[in-house]
Amino acid sequence: MSRTLRDDLGHAVDLPDSGVCRVVSLVPSLTEAVAATTPGALVGATDWCTHPADLDVTRVRGTKNLDRAAIIELRPDLVIANKEENRELDVARLREAGIAVWVTDIETVPQALASMRRLLVEACAWPEPRWLTEAESLWSGDIPTPHTRVIVPIWRDPWMVVGHPTFTADLLARLGFEVVTAGVEGRYPHVDLEQLDAAGADLVLLPDEPYVFTEADGPEAFSRTATRLVNGRLITWYGPSLVEARGAIDD
Repeated sequence: MSRTLRDDLGHAVDLPDSGVCRVVSLVPSLTEAVAATTPGALVGATDWCTHPADLDVTRVRGTKNLDRAAIIELRPDLVIANKEENRELDVARLREAGIAVWVTDIETVPQALASMRRLLVEACAWPEPRWLTEAESLWSGDIPTPHTRVIVPIWRDPWMVVGHPTFTADLLARLGFEVVTAGVEGRYPHVDLEQLDAAGADLVLLPDEPYVFTEADGPEAFSRTATRLVNGRLITWYGPSLVEARGAIDD
């Protein structure tokens, strides 16, 4: 027997009445969320899924070059994906092969929390995870007046930065940081380095993913704007990391 629910994009997904027992996750944030909620259910994940550190499951390559044959061979009750991180073609091919795929769509912290609850508690039929209720409590307030204007590069040569609307920009706004892009529109626009450095931001936040900025690679590029290295997972991942992220970046 099965039941049918709709994922974040409105697609009907058939799920086992008894709950989901075998999951393949195609997104690092979702992998961490599943592992922190019902670790025994996780049977497959991408090469980019680095948390928890001791994760021991079958790897199905990267988020955008999936090994679909390996996923099908794992016989998952559910594959979980994300609109931004995974290719629509891969999702379609898995569904054509008879695999249930649940796609999330996340651009804000409230959206992330609601999406995680629907996925884990409603779709998978698992008990409510403690980390989720804690994260909901921590992030329940309104967006404050910004105290710091920040640039958040995610790549260099060419330089790319976090724009709007994105989960990272919304999360940082809730911590009092206004994400700016030197006036270039887009979710992850390419921006000339000189424009970034002259944009009048108070600070450049340099995360360690997807590009691995380090003390020797990144800060030296900015002569006018102060820089700070930050944990990329805490500003780009949704799921259990939200609990730690609440106090991760202070003014």
